[in-house]
Amino acid sequence: MKLALVFCCALAAAAVELPVAQTAPQPPVTPPSPTSQPDAAPDPPPAAAPDVRPSFAEWLQGIRAEALERGIRQEIVDTALADIDEPLPVVLERDRTQAEIVQPLETYIARRLTRTVVRTAQQRFAEHRELFDAISARYEVPARIIVAIWGVESNFGRFTGIRPTVAALATLAWDPRRSTFFRAELFHALEILNRGDVEFANLRGSWAGAMGQPQFMPSSYVRYAEDFDGDGRRDIWNTPADIFASVANYLKGYGWTAGERWGREVQVPRDAARKIAANVARRAGTCSAMRDMTAPLPLDEWQTLGVRALGGGPLPSGDQPASLVSGSTRHFLVYRNYDVLLGYNCAHAYALSVALLADRIP
Repeated sequence: MKLALVFCCALAAAAVELPVAQTAPQPPVTPPSPTSQPDAAPDPPPAAAPDVRPSFAEWLQGIRAEALERGIRQEIVDTALADIDEPLPVVLERDRTQAEIVQPLETYIARRLTRTVVRTAQQRFAEHRELFDAISARYEVPARIIVAIWGVESNFGRFTGIRPTVAALATLAWDPRRSTFFRAELFHALEILNRGDVEFANLRGSWAGAMGQPQFMPSSYVRYAEDFDGDGRRDIWNTPADIFASVANYLKGYGWTAGERWGREVQVPRDAARKIAANVARRAGTCSAMRDMTAPLPLDEWQTLGVRALGGGPLPSGDQPASLVSGSTRHFLVYRNYDVLLGYNCAHAYALSVALLADRIP
């Protein structure tokens, strides 16, 4: 977590940590439903299985040994893991209450797309216009999308997180819910320190381990961070050129298609909603947001089903595939570039906040 996302994640107020994951987050674990019992008296339930996990201290000792085997220098291991005595409770709490998951779509968007945020996005775009244009030309990603992600992830660089990255990742790697993902991120973070990309004291970020102004998970940093200004460092913490180029490179790597829009807000009358519910399948996917949207249909088919442009007029004609994303009162037809935004943080509240903010930048 983006991932590198868990962003999740994410139009942050300067004093609020927001979940971001540049690598797409896994959906929360849903407890199994109780099994129905037969009429006859059931057998007594089996004894609960004991927790076979090692203690946190024992587990951390294994991390130390594996880090050394991976070639991480002894002094890096000692410095990075020295003051980690127990899991961080606040990190586990935040992992269970991600804003993009627990808030209704319309509430999340309204709280993030304030007048102040929109005005700041417009100002920052104008301030860095020449740089944004150069990066957009090289990576073929719209500058407005880059600005919007920057705003959503770190409030335009004002807030990049206060949690010690290694301790946060160690907590989530030990916790069984998403241990495999976060264990890998922990070793990526140690490798970043080992290469000297950032000083340990400066390696702080979100509760989920996201780093810098783009809020990259360590694996995303390793893969997508860019040295756009050519000074020999990929500085996503303080250098605007590297920050913006890294965001663009991430989106390009995830398949952003130049010249295509992300989607559009639409009207879905009640009759159309009933037809869609009865006849249009849901998508498959590895995260809950992917599954919480329809399979793609050509725009002409959405028109036939009764979906209309936001002002009530017809949709653009054509066979461009689009999926329907719906909240309680707002509806959006989204194209393949929207999937790229979900690749940054797989939550509709996040992706739509980015998309709608980008649309407000002239």
